[in-house]
Amino acid sequence: MNLKKHFKMFIEDNFHALTHKNFRYYWIGQCVSVIGTWVQSVSQSWLVLSLTGSPFLLGIIGTMQFLPITLFSLFAGVAIDRFPKKKILLITQTLSMLLAFIMSALVFTHSIKYYHIVILALFLGFINTIDMPTRQSFIVEIAGKEDLMNAIALNSATFNLARIVGPAIGALLMAYIGIAWCFFLNGLSFLTVLCGLIYIESKPYVRKNFSNNIFKEIKDGLKYIFNNSVLFETVCMVTVIGIFVFNYNILIPVFTKNVLHQQEKIYGFLMSSLGAGSLIGAVMVSLRSKSGPKKLILFGSSIITAVMLIFIGFSRTYYTAAIFLVINGLFNIYFSTTANSTLQVNSKDEYRGRVMSVYSLVFAGSAPLGSLFSGYAADKIGSAWAFVLCGSLTLVCVFMLMIIFKIRAKPAT
Repeated sequence: MNLKKHFKMFIEDNFHALTHKNFRYYWIGQCVSVIGTWVQSVSQSWLVLSLTGSPFLLGIIGTMQFLPITLFSLFAGVAIDRFPKKKILLITQTLSMLLAFIMSALVFTHSIKYYHIVILALFLGFINTIDMPTRQSFIVEIAGKEDLMNAIALNSATFNLARIVGPAIGALLMAYIGIAWCFFLNGLSFLTVLCGLIYIESKPYVRKNFSNNIFKEIKDGLKYIFNNSVLFETVCMVTVIGIFVFNYNILIPVFTKNVLHQQEKIYGFLMSSLGAGSLIGAVMVSLRSKSGPKKLILFGSSIITAVMLIFIGFSRTYYTAAIFLVINGLFNIYFSTTANSTLQVNSKDEYRGRVMSVYSLVFAGSAPLGSLFSGYAADKIGSAWAFVLCGSLTLVCVFMLMIIFKIRAKPAT
């Protein structure tokens, strides 16, 4: 009995977001579904390389998957605040499940072509344009502002535990029973999210007063971000990291094949190493989440991440690359969790959908630029030097932004 009581106290003290029933339903569903997403992600990258042998064409897939977010995320933000977020997520998660089953059917029947993957990636991009900012802003409704950072950290822990388990499962499935099963299992994993959403009983925040002019609504949201220095600085930092850092699905498979001269198992191991570091980071953030997001962590984690990218570029053994990926993953989570919670905590309810749509735009919507850039760089100068280039550009941009923010903060004389 005492053990049960101590465990309950430990959860309440350190993972207090789980005391909310609605968040527990959502989180448990995510625990399964995100593993499936990572299984498909690593499998899709390997499938494209197997079909084409081209890092640049692999980069095109990333571009197609995130291009809709780049183009339409701002419009999505206006719509999200006008409808119950639970209903939106039920629709987007169902559509994502159907796409995974279609992909598995094409691979099972040996009908898969490169252009099929491009089209399905584009469709998934349109779904994620609505799904991503909706999920981000839904967390406040099911966990509350007070436990928001803890909830975000727990979601990150789930995501990054999946980043460890998912690539490992994907690599084993590809090696022993076939790549088609990776896509099929991902489709099945969406059922857990849908079940969790059905059981959630929340009081949705829906804007009642809004303009029918969607461009006016977008302009109002952008003006709100620009005039709030905390939101503006965070968005700028996320843009840099989104373009130059989060290109692992492009660079790691190419690096594994062309520099380390390894196959699926080592590719899965390297992706899992990145996830292991991220999981450690997510748990660490969760345990100290009561202190709230801090600006120093935002800048410090971005600098360390950039340095680790450079070190990866100079690695020539998979175990040294894995060590740097662990460190990189840890500070990736410190950065992304701090940025996400900073934006949500400092946003008014009536602007949160639009603020998080801008976050999705610069975090995921910048991926087409990042995918094209990293894919092109890997094609022309090799994946090792592409890592070095991305890390160096990140350092330059971060220090330039620090100077700009300091000048901008000075009062006019």
